[in-house]
Amino acid sequence: MKYVRYKKHSGQEADDIDLQELMNRLSDFLLQSGFASQYYGFHEMDPERSPERMMDQLRQAILRALEEGDLLPPEMMEQLLENPDIDQNQKLRDLIDQLIERLTQEGYVSPQPPHVTPPPQETPGGQVGAPGKQEIHARFEITDKALDFLGFKTLRDLLASLGKSSFGRHDTRDLATGIESSGSSKPYEFGNTLNLDIPETLFHAMRRQSAEGPGVPAFPLDIDYQDLMVHQCEYQSSCATVLMLDCSHSMILYGEDRFTPAKRVALALSHLIHTQYHGDSLHCVLFHDSAEEIPLGKLARVQVGPYYTNTREGLRVAQRILNRQKKDMRQIVMITDGKPSALTLEDGRIYKNAFGLDPLVVTQTLEEVSKCRRAGILINTFMLASDYSLVHFVQKVTELCRGKAYFTTPYNLGQYLLMDYLQKKTRHIH
Repeated sequence: MKYVRYKKHSGQEADDIDLQELMNRLSDFLLQSGFASQYYGFHEMDPERSPERMMDQLRQAILRALEEGDLLPPEMMEQLLENPDIDQNQKLRDLIDQLIERLTQEGYVSPQPPHVTPPPQETPGGQVGAPGKQEIHARFEITDKALDFLGFKTLRDLLASLGKSSFGRHDTRDLATGIESSGSSKPYEFGNTLNLDIPETLFHAMRRQSAEGPGVPAFPLDIDYQDLMVHQCEYQSSCATVLMLDCSHSMILYGEDRFTPAKRVALALSHLIHTQYHGDSLHCVLFHDSAEEIPLGKLARVQVGPYYTNTREGLRVAQRILNRQKKDMRQIVMITDGKPSALTLEDGRIYKNAFGLDPLVVTQTLEEVSKCRRAGILINTFMLASDYSLVHFVQKVTELCRGKAYFTTPYNLGQYLLMDYLQKKTRHIH
């Protein structure tokens, strides 16, 4: 049930709404990638990014979530939506403002201190001016709790689509999520982890004493070194992962938003790692005209821009991050839909060629791929497009680094990426 209402309930309608379900329906708005914006990353020029417009957009997003139904009883929704204009329907506006207040109280959004423009105290001529009206802009930011929740929901949906009823600590090999799976026991050898199989150890001690003479073995048992039996378990290696996200202009071209699904996958992978694989690490690198690492907490606010694709610079930043990690396995997961079209020169200038497959750009990028291989860094590429030039480039990348390439769409990107990550997590020691 998405709502609970009792006959004698006298509280506000906003108290009946399931905030988690509301957050789930707001996820597209909270993780927007700039797909509908004409400013392509120039947020300071975008009037839709002004504080007052962002609050209005949040109200409109909540209104759309209410119109989808199930959050409130149908008869109540019919009354509220008789006039869907928030500016004219005061009851509906109050409900939405109450929901925003609840989201704030529960820690899903964080209200920012209002920006106040103080009245001018003096005119240019030195005279004292009259007090003016203070300009106050309310703002909001989504919190780490909201990002963690969205990552959990995405992860649950992705793993459910793989045919599993839930995600968590499974003891099967087809979906290894961090728990050691017991195998057959073996005699203890010096250097093994002392993970004793107690029943087998006692059985071997009793059998040895019975073989030494007739009668029932005496208790307490005299356990010898040769009786010790230990479990054989799946070995779980630690892994350092850098997720390289292409945020060039092509990620929102051709009538399709490819960047928002990529952000969802990054949040899901982050949630999986910090809940199930505490020894692993995940870093996020955006590559465009240049490249930079960003905290995962800021990923939701990242949007695409009028950028080219500087794959080489992204690989260089990823290598610097991974070289600091002392893990059994180091890998780069690259999500892209375009061929390399930019290159950072030695003097810091950016060389660009929008047509792609420029010999200078491709050669320098493949040299960086070779450096990754020599450093023992695996590169797996998830392609969101299938044009010939991109396929040819990715084939060379996989050939050099012995990684894998996946042809995916925004709809199955998460399934491919998570399955690839999970399948590499365990290997069995015989």
